[in-house]
Amino acid sequence: MTPGEHAPDPREARSAAEFLACLQALKDWSGLTYRELSAHAEARGDVLPRSTVANMLSRPTLPREELLTAFVRACGVAPGELADWQTVRKELAVRGVYGPGPAEAADEDTDGDAGAGGDGAGDAVEDRAEDPGGEPFEGPGEAPGPAPVWPGAAEGPGGGAGPARPGPRSRIRRGLVAAVALTGLVLAGVSVVAFLKDGHAGHPPRTPTAPAAGDVRIRVTGTEFCLGERRGARTGQIHQLPCAAEGVPRYSLAELGGGRWRIVSDHPDFGPGCSGIPSGGRIPDAAYEDSECGDPTRVESFALEAYGTPVEGYRIVPVDSATPGSCVTVVGDRSAAWARLAQAPCAPDAAGQLFDFDRRD
Repeated sequence: MTPGEHAPDPREARSAAEFLACLQALKDWSGLTYRELSAHAEARGDVLPRSTVANMLSRPTLPREELLTAFVRACGVAPGELADWQTVRKELAVRGVYGPGPAEAADEDTDGDAGAGGDGAGDAVEDRAEDPGGEPFEGPGEAPGPAPVWPGAAEGPGGGAGPARPGPRSRIRRGLVAAVALTGLVLAGVSVVAFLKDGHAGHPPRTPTAPAAGDVRIRVTGTEFCLGERRGARTGQIHQLPCAAEGVPRYSLAELGGGRWRIVSDHPDFGPGCSGIPSGGRIPDAAYEDSECGDPTRVESFALEAYGTPVEGYRIVPVDSATPGSCVTVVGDRSAAWARLAQAPCAPDAAGQLFDFDRRD
């Protein structure tokens, strides 16, 4: 569930297919796995088996009202909005189509008149232009994270740091600062290259281990991090964690044929499962997570593609993802433990996208 985002509105659906798409969007909005949805429903006194939810979202027919109610409540929808889901489902079941009533239409007209264009489009664009915290969106040209600030950068050429026009001595100082900054940048680049090649200070380069069927420890290439979950968490979200810590679950590779692999998990609390991408990979930055095997709405088969000559590591590429050209990627601070993994565009330099498959004894 993303802070500041509203749950999908079922009243926007006009057909059974659109209503089912709203249900899938509701699950995505909740951020919950099937395992968590079942647990949330149980805590509320509802019955919502994990397999039933998966079947509901993959079928073209409307769910039963009691199943819909349990699912919507488990997703965290406010009690006052539950009636909207029930009303739309009932009208679709009876008439086959849904349309807003006269009162709702009048409300939409009133809201539309408030906008400059008369249709509320300006408000929608304005909403999208702000992040959940209310700060203006910087636009696609901005870097995803804060750029490093080098000493003297604020006084660099063209910086306009002061109101007075700089004199010759100021220009000389700026030139010296720029030279020092450039030297620091080069040294930092050399350090990063050395880190990526050697994995960790003082450690010799490792030879990547090719994937093979059987028990494995999945290592982030060039680091001392391995893949796993937080013990006690119910999300199934996969993170990178220190390999020295015996993380959960234990992984193994199962060959499916045709260059495809299944990454099987064995969790001490939840039992066997599979690593995968939810919602068929339709969400570009969907979480890489462990859940039950055989869910038709998840991508659970992967190509393990060698990268580099000689091989530097292996990419985990979702097969038949709805977002082609994606790779399993360490996102966020890649130097920190517990950085999460998600689907992201395959990068030319494969940064954060290379893995080794160390054999387990």
